[in-house]
Formats: sequence, C-alpha cells, structure tokens
Amino acid sequence: MKNLLCPSMMCASFGNLEQEVKSLDEAGTDIFHIDIMDGSFVPNFGMGLQDFEFIRNATKKMVDVHLMIVNPDKYVDLFADMGADIIYIHPEADLHPARTLQKIKLKGKKAGIAINPGTSLESISELLPLIDYLMIMTVNPGFAGQKYLPYVDEKIKKAVSLGENYNYDIMVDGAISEEVIERLSKIGVKGFILGTSTLFGKEKSYKEILNSNR
Repeated sequence: MKNLLCPSMMCASFGNLEQEVKSLDEAGTDIFHIDIMDGSFVPNFGMGLQDFEFIRNATKKMVDVHLMIVNPDKYVDLFADMGADIIYIHPEADLHPARTLQKIKLKGKKAGIAINPGTSLESISELLPLIDYLMIMTVNPGFAGQKYLPYVDEKIKKAVSLGENYNYDIMVDGAISEEVIERLSKIGVKGFILGTSTLFGKEKSYKEILNSNR
C-alpha cells in the first residue's frame, strides 16, 4: 500500500494559508497534520483553534490534531466536535491516557498516541489495543527544523514488530527526509509527517514531492 503523506501545517506559509491548503489538497495530501501546543508540555506555541477551523473548512481530506498539551482529555470534545478525524495525545502529558483514548473512540474519531524520543514502548504497552495510530517522534517535540534522532530507529523497528499483534498504523514525525521515508517505509512504517525536511520551502512542486514519496 502507498505511504500516507501528511503535511505539517505548522510549516506552511500563513501569509496565504487558503492557497497552501488548496495546493496541498490538489497535490494529493492524505492527511493534514495540525500541531496544537500549550507552551507547557512543549516550550512553544503551535497552531490555534482558528487555524484548525480554517483548515478543516477548506478541505474534505482527513485532518488530524497532535495535542502537545497537558491534560489533553479536556480538549477531546472540542476538537472532535470541530471535525478532527484523528486525535493524537501524548501519554506523557495525561494521567489517564486509556480513558482519554476511549473518549476519542466514543466520539467516533480515530485515536492515536504520540510518544517522545525518550519514551519506551514498554511504558505504553497497555494502550496499544486502544489505538488506531502510533506516532513516534523522531525529534524532541516543539520546534520545526531539528535533526533526525537515529537512536529512535530501534524503537520504530520494535513498534513494527509489535504491530503484528494489534491494529494500528505507525506514523513518524520529525525531520522526515526523503531518505528517511524510503528507508522506513521498507520496514513497515505507514505514514510520514512532512515538514521543512521534505515538503516546504523546496523548488519542486508539492505534487512532484508527494508523488515521488509514495
């Protein structure tokens, strides 16, 4: 099956966001990826509710929200009701992640967990039966433009192996270059969050880049 290619909208040009969404949509985007940050769980502020609402209303493609926030359970209803198709939470930021994942499912949405480079798979093993997506961070979350952390590769391989017993797709997020896409897709990674390492600020068109990384 083809790779799921998901533009990280935090890296898009906000000067003409409407045209960015249209161009990415027409180029073949699978899922629009929106980072929500609170300045507490990560030392930065990402996109806001108005940004999410604008993108959600501008496309019929799937839209996910990556909640890099403390107590994400408080915002599940809000983003679900606003039209998020996939909601990612960080178990590191939630005292009761299983309950939050179940809440996402009860809202009729796909549930995902995102884990930081320093978070082990063993620490989230009880959550794996509850998720549709496992997103492994390959940089420390919060900022674009970082370097890929190669030590995370072993965790990705373990996640692929574990996935044979569950029903989740593996996504990776952070400094995802074309080389990383080619290498990880061969071992079973399904989806890739694309930022400045692959998609944005390049001479090639969005369509050319997405087509070459299927």
